[in-house]
Amino acid sequence: MRLALSTLGVPGMPVADAARLAADGGFHGLELRAHPQEPVHTGLPPGERADTVAICRDAGVEILAVAGSVRVAQPGEDEQVLEEAAALLELARDLGAPCARVFPGAAADAGRDTSADTLAVRRLCAVARIAADTGVRVLLETHDSHARGADVARVLEGVRRREVGAVWDVMHTWRAGEDPADTFAHLAPYLGHVQVKDIASRDDIAPLPPGSGVLPLADTTDLLMRADWDGWLCWEYEKRWYPQAPALSSVLDAGREHLLRLLSAAA
Repeated sequence: MRLALSTLGVPGMPVADAARLAADGGFHGLELRAHPQEPVHTGLPPGERADTVAICRDAGVEILAVAGSVRVAQPGEDEQVLEEAAALLELARDLGAPCARVFPGAAADAGRDTSADTLAVRRLCAVARIAADTGVRVLLETHDSHARGADVARVLEGVRRREVGAVWDVMHTWRAGEDPADTFAHLAPYLGHVQVKDIASRDDIAPLPPGSGVLPLADTTDLLMRADWDGWLCWEYEKRWYPQAPALSSVLDAGREHLLRLLSAAA
């Protein structure tokens, strides 16, 4: 299992600095957030896309995914969602990223609403055809309206395309009351990568270094290791929305060492 870092921990930081931070911190990959607020976004010109690839290659860091904010279960017209998804997939392709992250994005109470599922399935089936052309896999994150592994798996069972998989965000499934063993059972056939983080409580979700909070990270890594799951473990330190949180650089070493200890203990 390899460790990656999300650029959410260093909002607005140039890719060269983020790649250097990851490499110097002992991480093998970067999950790049794609948003107009960030250096990487779908409007990035071809030359800057090529520069981003070269920067990460020279730093010895892989781009494991481009994390977009397309919402496939959000009410509205399909056309706009598919256009946004196509632009995200093209960006991921140009950056050499094997995956692109999307959200469900329906209303918070719609996780078990069959109409939200139907919308997501229809759109993801269409997105899968675009994904097949770009060679990029689409990963639906356990998030917002579909926070549990059971919710995401229900959608993916309706899609049934290898071009569409899942991102397991451990915080969201835990806050939704789902046990890690149940989450993994639901998502194992579809799992692209796993996002880890830590928080103080269900209500206080400001980022903490892994091992400093309450999330079941040891249970999660133990499940993955026992299943011989060989994917990416991505630390998502969401400082953008919590400016009071310590800088990622100040907690980087402690967070990495904790994750490595978990993996070693589970081996």
